[in-house]
Amino acid sequence: MQKVLVTGATGSIGEAIVKEYAKNGFYVYIHYNSNKQKATEILEEINNQGELITFNMKDKESIKTTLEDLEVDVLINNAGIIKDNLFFFMSDEEWEDVINTNLNGAFFVTKVISKKMMMNKKGSIVNIASISGIGGNAGQANYSASKGGVIAFTKTLAIELGRYNIRVNALAPGIIKSEMIENIPNIKELKKSIPLGRLGEAKEVAKCAYFMGVEATYVSGEVLNISGAMVR
Repeated sequence: MQKVLVTGATGSIGEAIVKEYAKNGFYVYIHYNSNKQKATEILEEINNQGELITFNMKDKESIKTTLEDLEVDVLINNAGIIKDNLFFFMSDEEWEDVINTNLNGAFFVTKVISKKMMMNKKGSIVNIASISGIGGNAGQANYSASKGGVIAFTKTLAIELGRYNIRVNALAPGIIKSEMIENIPNIKELKKSIPLGRLGEAKEVAKCAYFMGVEATYVSGEVLNISGAMVR
């Protein structure tokens, strides 16, 4: 049975990715930081076709200790947070927390997991970025920088790891129905800027995560835009 690690699995997109991979026969390592109850519920929903893993994305020693013996076919770097604020009002903590979680966390997880992939001469990594990392977004200097970094990280890894038969790609979701957008005040106005005229669904991102992670066997170093043509 093939195995996948999904970080940030208790969020809307993470949960959908877990279910998509489980549906396709994968054993799923479900990562969570604090929401054990939700992670347990997700595990039960996929008929215990996997197991729970916990660590803080900002704690590199915990990441190393927890993942050093883990061997997977696919890694989904999905864990991420937002702490929006206009640049001049953004605190050091808001900047550092988002960069440390979204970018540095992905680096430390990938560094551990990719070692076994390199030894096995196979593997696939899918990094969840954002259209904010492509075009920027007001109030998201930290988030945009972190996701732009994830995109550059993806492209570089694709070059470096290709010789080991490891593919590395990124997804750039637009506005997806999730807990992340619950507090956006102008969501109706934003919807008008989407040519498809609606918000995306987490399951639509999950299908792309499976396609890029498993089926797109000659695709590497790419960023798949999932924004309903909001960003072009």
